[in-house]
Amino acid sequence: MSRLLLLLAALPLLASAQQLTVSAAASLTDAFKEIAPRFEASKPGATVRFNFAASGVLLQQIAHGAPVDVFASADQETMDRGVAQKLIATDTRRDFAANGLVLVTPPGGTVRSVRDLTLPAVKRIAIGKAASVPAGRYTQQALENARLWAPLSPKLVFADNVRQVLDYVSRGEVEAGFVYRTDAELAKGKVVIAMTVGGHAPITYPAAVVADSRHAALACSFVAFLGGSEAQAILARYGFEKP
Repeated sequence: MSRLLLLLAALPLLASAQQLTVSAAASLTDAFKEIAPRFEASKPGATVRFNFAASGVLLQQIAHGAPVDVFASADQETMDRGVAQKLIATDTRRDFAANGLVLVTPPGGTVRSVRDLTLPAVKRIAIGKAASVPAGRYTQQALENARLWAPLSPKLVFADNVRQVLDYVSRGEVEAGFVYRTDAELAKGKVVIAMTVGGHAPITYPAAVVADSRHAALACSFVAFLGGSEAQAILARYGFEKP
């Protein structure tokens, strides 16, 4: 067969190949990397490429024209901003997971509650940047409700995403930090969960198709797949709950 005929024969295959770009909250990294090959297996010719970062940073990238097909946020507020900016196909929005906020310390740490964070021995507390990291906003809500936000502000070390907070704690660079329960579970042995933190909005994860997606149908399929039994089983294994 000539080179031309080989190229012509490959055209249908090339036409069906689609790369889906998914921008997802950093806390979803491990679960989504396991979900991707399952989704690809259900859609021959499709590949999934991920961009993981803080939800606010990802939305800003989309607003500046980043070629993204699906946005998965760690909070409703960031997704609401995307809707308000007409960056999201609103009718595709679906909640697919829930999480919890925990206070963690390095192994051997003495902190057992948020009140302990006021002790002189606690010099540094890591949290996500409230302006762009949903976990940081949940933390601020919790500390404000406990009337500790102002007293603890001089001790706060702000991180670009929740995984960076986890790194600070696991390396012993801070005495404590606030992360999602799923992240703390992944770092067992490197961090210790001191307590589950309340006093904040429910932590639910929405996903939606980006309005300017070049693969809208495939993007819709991915959002739907997240709510299916196969993806939900993977999310549960990483500690996520149903929304």
